[in-house]
Amino acid sequence: MQQSRVSIRNGKFTTTMQWGGSGAPLLFLHGAGGPMVGAPFLDELAKHFTVYAPAHPGFGPGEGIENLDDVIDFALYYHDFLDELQIENPHIVGHSLGGMLAAEVTALAPRRVNRLVLVCSVGLWLDETPMPDIFTLNPQQLVKTALYDPEGPLGQMLLQQLQAPEMVLERYRNLASTGKFLWPIPDKGLKKRIHRIQQPTLIVWGASDKLIPPAYGEAFLKAIHGSQLVMLPKSGHMPMLEEQDAFVQAVTTFLEA
Repeated sequence: MQQSRVSIRNGKFTTTMQWGGSGAPLLFLHGAGGPMVGAPFLDELAKHFTVYAPAHPGFGPGEGIENLDDVIDFALYYHDFLDELQIENPHIVGHSLGGMLAAEVTALAPRRVNRLVLVCSVGLWLDETPMPDIFTLNPQQLVKTALYDPEGPLGQMLLQQLQAPEMVLERYRNLASTGKFLWPIPDKGLKKRIHRIQQPTLIVWGASDKLIPPAYGEAFLKAIHGSQLVMLPKSGHMPMLEEQDAFVQAVTTFLEA
């Protein structure tokens, strides 16, 4: 994957984007943890699609978050991003916070999006199944809550990254940016707009996700007409890393159908 610097709205926003591959365009929107630079699943998807994976404003190298007041502003930013890069009719894959953005982008302009994939997405709220407060979790608690096997190699790697001195400030910046759109709960009105999503939609969830429990996958399935739900049995909140092969297979099969 290559990296490029992108300017949106005449420099009001700037960001760094990973991109590469060939085929139909696929926009990947990352979660609250920040851009997934060098993640192997993006390379695997790039074997089938032209993948664009930008950093959100306020995350990693993304700048301009002060110009976004709410989640609608955020979704409109991504419409401007697609305009700037002249990307037509992309598939959109969104993880967690990025899933909420992907759903909002699609709800605002359904005909602009080809197919939609929501991965362990926030955006809805179930009183009977509250989510843990991610803003209070320390690195050990976060890894334990997020992963199917927190003691395994992936868990140890993520814990080292979260505890690395050079990552502490970036983690706090990511959380501060996330809080602007998810605090105190991630119900920012998507339930009033979600009926506008008419595109074929795949919902992917980890069966052991404790950050956003699988009940939310069922809620998205119910809310989006004609959608499909794939539950990965040995994943938590990071199925693209925990069960990469199964994740890539599910996504590519759906998008190429």
